[in-house]
Amino acid sequence: MAPILVLVNPQDLVNIAAAVRIARNFGIERMRLVNPESLDPWRIEGIAHNSADFVARIEILDSLEAAVADCVHVAVLTARGRTAKRRTIRPRDAAAELVDASAGGPVAIVVGREDRGLTNAELDLGHVLVTIPTDPSSSSLNLAQAVAIMAYESWIARGGERAPLKRPRKDTPPATSAQLEELFGDWRRALWAVEFFKTRRSESVMRSFREIVHRAGLDGREASLVRAMGIEVVRYLARAGVPMGEPPLADSP
Repeated sequence: MAPILVLVNPQDLVNIAAAVRIARNFGIERMRLVNPESLDPWRIEGIAHNSADFVARIEILDSLEAAVADCVHVAVLTARGRTAKRRTIRPRDAAAELVDASAGGPVAIVVGREDRGLTNAELDLGHVLVTIPTDPSSSSLNLAQAVAIMAYESWIARGGERAPLKRPRKDTPPATSAQLEELFGDWRRALWAVEFFKTRRSESVMRSFREIVHRAGLDGREASLVRAMGIEVVRYLARAGVPMGEPPLADSP
């Protein structure tokens, strides 16, 4: 189950819209706002496109206590060091705990105000504090940035990384040995035509060239393209009237 994203007293509508987009990016279906300073669904949808259904489900509450009342586990983000002894963990560990706890009921990620975060009383409502590691000289993150890091870790903990990558539009089989031999032959001819072998042994050069191509793992379409480049070198020189001969079958001893 995905966590509920709770923003406490958000002050900037742009940050709310950014959090909406991030929530949708990482499979978070529910958002609760505690006393937002402004809320304009039309403007939010203008910034976070195609989010009308999500925005319509946003819940508005008058206290953080009410916003997490039904939650069995609450992870609260904070950048401030605490004098009180509170368990504080990193986002990845917090995300794993949220996944485990979600088997028992709703769980929540809580993010505080842009300018001053959360009060001590609000922090007390969390089961665990979460601190994102940053350079100590500049530890405060933008609200949307903090949401993105925690939402991403939550998505990965819920198995999001296992989603298959989009396959190429056209699935081309690997280049065959015959295709590669044609490629090597045409490029040997092209390199001979530009006198690349004038001070180099062609067999040694072509052996290295073969190794490069084999490491590249070309598919059939790519092999045809690379071969066409070599062919065009020879054709261009022929059109330009450059005299060329056929390369010898082997280097002279």
